[in-house]
Amino acid sequence: MPQRLTKPDAALLRGLTMFEGLGEDALQDVFAAGQVRALAKGSVIFTQGDPGTTCHLLLSGRVKIQQSGADGQQVVVRFIGPEEMYGTLAMFLKSGYPGDAVAVTDSTEMLWPAETMRGLMLRHPQIALNTLTMLGNRLEGLQTRVRELSTQRVELRLAHAVLRLVEDQPDPSGGDRLTVDFPLTRQDLAEMTGTTLHTVSRILSAWETRGIVEGGTRQKLVILDLAGLKDMAAAGER
Repeated sequence: MPQRLTKPDAALLRGLTMFEGLGEDALQDVFAAGQVRALAKGSVIFTQGDPGTTCHLLLSGRVKIQQSGADGQQVVVRFIGPEEMYGTLAMFLKSGYPGDAVAVTDSTEMLWPAETMRGLMLRHPQIALNTLTMLGNRLEGLQTRVRELSTQRVELRLAHAVLRLVEDQPDPSGGDRLTVDFPLTRQDLAEMTGTTLHTVSRILSAWETRGIVEGGTRQKLVILDLAGLKDMAAAGER
């Protein structure tokens, strides 16, 4: 039997950068125009180079954005978590979506056709201004990653990548133990940090020995010493 989906409350949109500053009527207008759908694990949501015809808001689960070069080599650009917009900026790019979007787990999302979103921007110009803020934040993040790739040794790049993955995951116990809440392979980490699977495996093994992460599984990353990981990343900035 197909999964029955319940549309979330419009209040969800209020905390998103793209819809900040909108009044209640405008939020309801945006909300009414969106559709909710389920995404099975492994689903390809959009493909690199395809025209940007849809805008997406992840409600639950995880989505991976990855790019492929002309030689077939893949780079993981980022992981999308709940209450994050993605695929939106492609509606302004002639080249279309800059990467593939793949559901890492069973997920749900809201989506809007690009033409619908353009109409919403005309009716509510604050959405367009907020989208520029999103673009600036995204550009700043990409510049940070380029700097890391250019100037930092691999262990520091890996530390920063892991911290980005968990920055929005509060530890319910208030301690230093934290689990990345979706399947994450060592190959994913290699593609995020511009290195090889062998190098990532070697560094994680060293971290296990030092008590920074927990070993024993290839697709689950458990951080045992979050403070130590943050100290390592901060030391690389000094």
